[in-house]
Amino acid sequence: MSDGAVRASAIGWRLPPFYCPIESPVHPRVDELERRAISWLDSTGIFRDETERAWSIATHSTDFSCRIIPYGRDEPLLLFIEWNHWAFALDDVWHDTGSADIRTAAIVDLNARISRSLEAPGSAMLGDSPFDAALEDLAARTRAMATPVQLRRVAEGMRDWLLGASWQVSNIERRVMPTLSDYVALRPSINGTRFSLSWSEIASGIEVPDSDLYSAPVQALTEAAGFIVSCDNDLFSYAKEDNQETTDQNIVNVLVHHDGSSPERALRDALAIRDRAMTLFLRLREQIAREADPELLRYLEALGHYISGCIRWMNAAPRYASPRNRYDLPVPGATYGITWRDTPSDPGTGPLPIASAAWWWDQLDATAQRRRNHRVSDLHREARVPEARTGGAGIAVGCSGAKARPDS
Repeated sequence: MSDGAVRASAIGWRLPPFYCPIESPVHPRVDELERRAISWLDSTGIFRDETERAWSIATHSTDFSCRIIPYGRDEPLLLFIEWNHWAFALDDVWHDTGSADIRTAAIVDLNARISRSLEAPGSAMLGDSPFDAALEDLAARTRAMATPVQLRRVAEGMRDWLLGASWQVSNIERRVMPTLSDYVALRPSINGTRFSLSWSEIASGIEVPDSDLYSAPVQALTEAAGFIVSCDNDLFSYAKEDNQETTDQNIVNVLVHHDGSSPERALRDALAIRDRAMTLFLRLREQIAREADPELLRYLEALGHYISGCIRWMNAAPRYASPRNRYDLPVPGATYGITWRDTPSDPGTGPLPIASAAWWWDQLDATAQRRRNHRVSDLHREARVPEARTGGAGIAVGCSGAKARPDS
């Protein structure tokens, strides 16, 4: 995307350099999987016209899936790609329309029916539209493919995603911009982090025992990964959602709303928060890896692919690089042309001054002996993120208490 080609968003087309010292391989059969996924899409009849079809393909769901699961088996990876196409359609039509007329009750009812359609075969919880039939097909094939443990994790990931989407819609209906701490706590859910990672396990054949996967350090690492990806998504999707009836809930707008800062300043603060979380992710992942068995090590690798793969996917996905609110059709080859940096924009290593994220740092050996009190954030009120340190971007870690905060 070149400057001046179309109306720029409040944060501009030139995104700041990304700090992500993690390699991003891509599945070797990405082209073949793309062909098969589009063939399935065409068979479902869910598109009203060729324009809708073009924008579904513009999600680059295959590139997303093949980057976060670069070594996966073809059949489960293909099923995950198809799930993503369906989920993007759900997001655009129901969850994230930005409409002022949206009603939480309708979304909660829909989400409950979607969730039970996966868990209860033949429950007839949905209607008979092509969109509903596509979900039934995906659910049936997932039940047939997954082991009982894998199916439980997919179902849990779906519930987590749909819960986050319901919370987001409730904020829109009530005209509420969440606090930073509340936003950080729920943003990985809105992003579908655990749903995506459950497919990393299935497609890659990763079998992490519950005792390892649900341990506090691994859960903190998973949340941190989901938050980093969500921050990146907030930047790449900022232009796509800047003309909605209601102000989009993203980390930049959360900071602008509660701090009264400019979008440019909020972008710098958001990047510092994101990079501090990345530093934590790298340290905690290395710590966990020291005593991890081979299966857990593979899961740790999958978390890295999730972060690095998402950046590269969103950079070149027309859904973001040539957004629909500016173009009638996706622009082939559109890209943000991102750049990279070798060091984080915020050099600090201590906990972020955000109540809902502080426990991530508690899992580090070096900080385990100085656990902080976790205070519950006030409803929609928080303290301002401190000024950046002189000489560079940064976030002070000594800000006082009850109203500190964090963050698809």
